[in-house]
Amino acid sequence: MSPANLDLAPAAPEIFVLAMACAILVIDLFLSDARRHVSYVLTILTLVAAALWALHGGPEPRRAFNGMFVDDPMARVLKAFVCFTVAAMLVYARGYVRAREMFRGEFFVLSLFATLGMMVMVSASHFLTLYLGLELLSLSLYSMVAVQRDSGPAIEAAMKYFVLGALASGMLLYGFSMIYGATGSLQIAEVAARIAGGHVSSTLLTFGLVFVVAGLAFKLGAVPFHMWVPDVYQGAPTAVTLLIGSAPKLAAFAFVLRVLATALGAHALLTQWQQMLILLAVLSMGIGNVSAIAQTSIKRMLAYSTISHMGFMLLGILSGTLNGYGSAMFYVVVYVLTAAGAFAMVMVLSRRGFEADDLDDLKGLNQRDPWLAFLLLLLMFSLAGIPPTVGFYAKLAVLQAVIGAGFVWLAVVAVAFALIGAFYYLRVIKLMYFDDPQDQTPLLATGDVRALISVNALLVLALGLLPGGLMDLCQRAIQGSL
Repeated sequence: MSPANLDLAPAAPEIFVLAMACAILVIDLFLSDARRHVSYVLTILTLVAAALWALHGGPEPRRAFNGMFVDDPMARVLKAFVCFTVAAMLVYARGYVRAREMFRGEFFVLSLFATLGMMVMVSASHFLTLYLGLELLSLSLYSMVAVQRDSGPAIEAAMKYFVLGALASGMLLYGFSMIYGATGSLQIAEVAARIAGGHVSSTLLTFGLVFVVAGLAFKLGAVPFHMWVPDVYQGAPTAVTLLIGSAPKLAAFAFVLRVLATALGAHALLTQWQQMLILLAVLSMGIGNVSAIAQTSIKRMLAYSTISHMGFMLLGILSGTLNGYGSAMFYVVVYVLTAAGAFAMVMVLSRRGFEADDLDDLKGLNQRDPWLAFLLLLLMFSLAGIPPTVGFYAKLAVLQAVIGAGFVWLAVVAVAFALIGAFYYLRVIKLMYFDDPQDQTPLLATGDVRALISVNALLVLALGLLPGGLMDLCQRAIQGSL
């Protein structure tokens, strides 16, 4: 790489996050426990600044590092959402991690490195860059799950996550190597061009595609590669569960789109991965929703809920159209917004020496705190896809995309599973409003957490009443990037 084409401007937000992560790591060494809030504030400011910086740019894609990195409209929007989501997680988690002696520099630095990995994944235009971003994210999350070193369930969850994550990464890397063997390139644009030219080994390409889809399905938590999701969600500290269940879904969406829609989007391959995604989507929606009904743990219920929602998101992608991709992006953004609020409510219900992990902990929430109960009702309505919350329009958008692609039967199956899934969300509302509380302890949510979770839940309602702006933003981002 010559200095003449070393344009670092497109990667400026990532460089800034990396520099600040290193700076906070050093600064934290000189801080006492009483002044640890300095690292916390610096991390929040870093994420907000990176989000605003990422949004800065014209409509034209810009490339860096010899085309291995691209700054396009989709990348800018997703990076901004990633940074804001991680910042919200840190605000929600402050009291929770402080009570569990996790309010330390390594927690903040690992959050920044995870964010950096997601940003690199979102902007990658080369298989190697994609893989590096994925591994940076994964290694940071493995460490964060185990950051509570005296917790047996957290250590067990981290080990499961690490072993299965390594297996999935190996499958993904093996698939990339097969695609390289078939096309002679790791550059996403070049791979697409050579496949379109027809001068490739179709057998080797098909085998590579199977391994890549399997690896991507694991990262999304899609069935049958979902076995890690409920165990990790339940075993990890709830603050880390919030992170795993929210922002990485945005990066995983970008990963799937870069690999399948851009690199492997030729018509012959489109038909092949379309059939694979149909199977993954149907299994994820079915097993995710049915298994969630049987759960008594809030976090395991939300884990199976995540699996079902990833199945819904795959519906938009498998449509193979720009409208479908835009609908899938809208869906994943809405899901992340709603899931962040739901996991935040679990942290609000927890306190020092007590983890809110049982559905019975939600009993009588309306009597303990009517406002928080109303906010959780909005979030559950959105996850269930009930109007007027934005979750309804997210489901409607992907169903329209699937019907437009000719898969009417698939839309019918999706609606049936959504109706089944509505049961366990409505069960939460029943527990909050119609059961007597088992615990009369007041909820000690700080003012900033109350304000943020109120904005979060009310935004779900506002976007449901006026979904056009966010939908248009997602559609324009997709059209400007693919």
